[in-house]
Amino acid sequence: MANECSICGKKTSFGIKYARRGAAKKKGGSGAKISGKTNRTFQPNIQTVRADINGTPKKVKVCTSCLKAGKIKKAARRSYKAEAAA
Repeated sequence: MANECSICGKKTSFGIKYARRGAAKKKGGSGAKISGKTNRTFQPNIQTVRADINGTPKKVKVCTSCLKAGKIKKAARRSYKAEAAA
């Protein structure tokens, strides 16, 4: 799947969005009734990151929870220093 974390495998999940009408019983109404149901998707927060994989920098798709937890090591920035002539 395109939108999937390469570390934990988190991907799009599905659910139902409920549309309700009427005041809650707590607020003096007769209770909220469900007037409609629609399918919806829950998308994970996936970022494309340059990571160090087996010593080589590669672009991988990682969810932000894995980034925060430190499950992946970001690749070092390239240095543009001129090397000494041998």
